[in-house]
Amino acid sequence: MNGSEAPEAGPLLLGVRHHGPGSARAVRAALDGVRPRVVLIEGPPEADPLIPPAAEEDMRPPVALLAHAVDEPGRSAFWPLAAFSPEWVALRWALEHGVPARFIDLPATHTLAWEREEEEEAGGGGTEGVDGPEQGAESDSGSADEDVRIDPLGVLAETAGYDDAERWWEDVVEHRGAGKGDVLAPFTALEEAMTALREEYGSGGHGRDLIREAHMRLRIRDAQREFEDGVAVVCGAWHVPALRQRTTVTEDRALLKGLPRVKTDMTWVPWTHRRLSRAGGYGAGVTSPGWYAHLFDAPDRPVERWLTKVARLLRAEDRTVSPGHVIEAVRLADTLAALRGRPLPGLGEATDAVRAVMCEGSDVPLALVHDRLVVGDVLGEVPPTVPAVPLQRDLERTRRRLRLKPEAAERELDLDLRKDTDAERSRLLHRLRLLGIPWGRPAASRGGTGTFRETWRLRWEPELTVRAAEAGVWGTTVLAAATAKAEADAIAAHGLADVTGLAEHCLLAALPGALPTVMRVLADRAALDADVAHLAQALPALVRSLRYGDVRGTDTEALTDVAAGLAGRVFVGLPPACVSLDAEAAEEMRGHVDAVHGALGLLGDTPAAGGGGLRERWRSVLRKLSARDTVPGVLRGRAVRLLLDEGQLAQDEAARLMGLVLSPGTPPAHAAAWIDGFVGGPGGGLLLVHDERLFGLVDRWLTGVPAEAFTDVLPLLRRTFSAYEPGVRRTLGELVRRGPGGHGRTADATAGAPGFGPGLDGARADAVLPVLRLLLGPDGDDEDALTERAEVPR
Repeated sequence: MNGSEAPEAGPLLLGVRHHGPGSARAVRAALDGVRPRVVLIEGPPEADPLIPPAAEEDMRPPVALLAHAVDEPGRSAFWPLAAFSPEWVALRWALEHGVPARFIDLPATHTLAWEREEEEEAGGGGTEGVDGPEQGAESDSGSADEDVRIDPLGVLAETAGYDDAERWWEDVVEHRGAGKGDVLAPFTALEEAMTALREEYGSGGHGRDLIREAHMRLRIRDAQREFEDGVAVVCGAWHVPALRQRTTVTEDRALLKGLPRVKTDMTWVPWTHRRLSRAGGYGAGVTSPGWYAHLFDAPDRPVERWLTKVARLLRAEDRTVSPGHVIEAVRLADTLAALRGRPLPGLGEATDAVRAVMCEGSDVPLALVHDRLVVGDVLGEVPPTVPAVPLQRDLERTRRRLRLKPEAAERELDLDLRKDTDAERSRLLHRLRLLGIPWGRPAASRGGTGTFRETWRLRWEPELTVRAAEAGVWGTTVLAAATAKAEADAIAAHGLADVTGLAEHCLLAALPGALPTVMRVLADRAALDADVAHLAQALPALVRSLRYGDVRGTDTEALTDVAAGLAGRVFVGLPPACVSLDAEAAEEMRGHVDAVHGALGLLGDTPAAGGGGLRERWRSVLRKLSARDTVPGVLRGRAVRLLLDEGQLAQDEAARLMGLVLSPGTPPAHAAAWIDGFVGGPGGGLLLVHDERLFGLVDRWLTGVPAEAFTDVLPLLRRTFSAYEPGVRRTLGELVRRGPGGHGRTADATAGAPGFGPGLDGARADAVLPVLRLLLGPDGDDEDALTERAEVPR
């Protein structure tokens, strides 16, 4: 061979469908029959040094080759491989038989540079997806240079009279046995079909394929010079006609001249079946990776074995599925295949049979089958010997030490922060979130609301590996990177609330190295920010941070002074800020008032700047809000409600304030807004149900509304009460139906009533105090303080 053009016979070209189990079986049979001296595989050549780790026991597919730009780790591309991918089968065959294997696609250095150019041309827009180049029988290219892009499988299926390309592929490839007769026959037939398509459609709208195919031809020539006739090539079937084409070296090199470059690194990363599926967002995957893995692994009777898997899953979910159901489902699937003219039942027939026989026509359990089996949660593994950035190494070591296993399926993790291991797990997960690696998401704890408990929802996605590589610019360990990232975020933060939230994250993640910088920025921003809304937004996060000192062993003394100063500024600025607000601004301010009230409940009676306790000064602010006519009704009503809840306002005074709202000079809309602030918001309905005082006040107000004003007030009141849950509204209606003698009584009105004594039984009330002492844990044994915290009337 002279190296200028392909020989007449040429290499053995095995055109496949990526992630196709039928193609994978055919490739294995062809390689066993031909025994080539070298195997060339479609993929980035930078991955050639990563081929040996694929032979290690710790390498379990699905996995993916990850390429990322060295100076911009977020710019990345994946080349996924499953156990049923023809490329993976070819790679493993070469390693098992001691045959060299090489990747021959266009280098990733050009692929990633193309993406950068596309973004610049689009005005800085994002890439099409983190997955990079697509892989499929039709194409592996990025964006097209032509207006029309064809789907080769779709065209072939339509030509054969099918309306579904997947069903056509199953019938002509997946349901045909490999290794029977001529092992090269499937590839010959597929090459003829693709040749006809390329003659008709050219590049089919995939303009970059011409450049990629030129590079592949050059690599094939190099292999032929070295190994002569023993060259086998495994590539997408769409490329086979182009690789068979007779071109000169000069022509191919001309296509590659002047391509952009970017320095890249490459490694193996774990992948998942969910990411292989189109349902998981990977545009060049397969719709049913779990089903394809089953077809590849099943030695015989794939439908019977599949339906047995389905039955096992449904039985594990407490559904009644017997062996008889499996037998009937198999019979139904066979019958459906015969009626539809298919050689064997496919996934569609199996799914219809499961729905009819095992799910009784319901799609609810069928959705579980699709999620767990058809797609699946299989997560691959890579050996620790593969290249990785130092941060990833540290994360892997820490993960193993803390016994946190990455899983593709979402699971809950309950942590008790009083235990050292759980506390370390919490710190790791919080640090990763700060670095933009959301392996876990905080969730509401079902075991309690104490600060020593945390619940996380964990789920590992392949993209997190890219995030870890990106975070490597901040440091070589998770702790160092999180500290540097927190300091940078504090300096770059735009608002005061952002800085206080960051301070909370630093405490949760145990980043003492970052706290001095964060606290300095926090003090500077708090001193300069005069917006009461901003101060009110910042205070809750700051106060929440103080709660973690006891459980996590973190020094929060510096935060106490900042929180007290912030609260003092809110007290001074809130009354003027609440004057003359429109309805939307008043509703937003109500949220700030509630947040500050809750935060001060956690902060306690810390001394405030200017004298007095914080709680007492806050109650004074609420009294001012409740009495000012220039303050919107929703805020005045809310202030009255909070004072009433605190026991700082007598019922008679609350009733007097309600009467003032209903005076003839008050517009009905303002009155309804007052009531909305008084009983609206989260929990307002339950308070009316369980708090006899509130129910009586609102009941008296409603019954006292003049008839001429009631029609105007009704729509606003309906909006307030419609926000309650149906059960709450039903209970309120029942209480109203019973009348004055049948619902809530005040404490005095209960005297002499059935089930109530003549007054408060102090001895029985005192019996609760030991339990409250354990629950609330007051400082010291001050019983008066305990009684005040528990709000028990003495």
